[in-house]
Amino acid sequence: MSESCNHDCASCSENCGERSAESMIAKPHEGSHINKVIAVVSGKGGVGKSMVTGLSAVMAQRAGAKTAILDADVTGPSIPKMFGIREQISGDETGMYPDETRTGIKVISTNLVLEKPEDPVIVRGPIIAGLVGQFWTDVVWGDVDYMFIDMPPGTGDVPLTVFQSIPVDGIVVVTSPQELVGMIVGKALKMAETMNIPCLGIVENMSYVQCPKCGERIDIFGKSHVDEVAEEYGVPVLAKLPVVPDLAALCDDGAIESFEGGWLEDMMKKI
Repeated sequence: MSESCNHDCASCSENCGERSAESMIAKPHEGSHINKVIAVVSGKGGVGKSMVTGLSAVMAQRAGAKTAILDADVTGPSIPKMFGIREQISGDETGMYPDETRTGIKVISTNLVLEKPEDPVIVRGPIIAGLVGQFWTDVVWGDVDYMFIDMPPGTGDVPLTVFQSIPVDGIVVVTSPQELVGMIVGKALKMAETMNIPCLGIVENMSYVQCPKCGERIDIFGKSHVDEVAEEYGVPVLAKLPVVPDLAALCDDGAIESFEGGWLEDMMKKI
């Protein structure tokens, strides 16, 4: 600790023993009042993390909660397309304002900042992480009961920024039914543990396909290992989502808010 230390870690660049994870938490915009923040994470891409984020937000909104999504997957944002949002976000001297979906879910994403949604975001990691931080500090979110953060895969700059600067109440880990699930889940859980953030549980996506004629469940990606992994790490399995072509079509059409299905009902009761 420097002799000139003023004990304000938020304004200090020194990496001393007095610094803690809690001291680095950034305050949201003064026009934001956010009750609970849940980060949806995965150790790898392509497991359906964004879909789980979208479904969770829709179910919270349907239950009467004021809901928001912070899309932290800066280079691969898919939330706006799922919800059919195309207009750029607005802003003034007060700050930025999130767009709203048909049912009133507030959303911020890089695709709502770009002039063309298909334009790539070609910047280095620290700049991307800084942008995600601005989504927390510079956006006027208003009153929010549940904010879901759609995280990029892995344990790089953005997850580190989110866990250090945003008061995340817990993570939901999304994975798939394959043997390497243990390693993937383990990476996400150990990072969250290092940052003192609790894991609310695991969601297994693409868990099975249900035959439309006989109702039999078919494990198209092999035997699930999620229960074994959950027991190993001492966390619950929150849900097992089937492969549902109609749901994928709704996401492609920007109509995820029209989905029907209770796969996440038990999860929503626990978070």
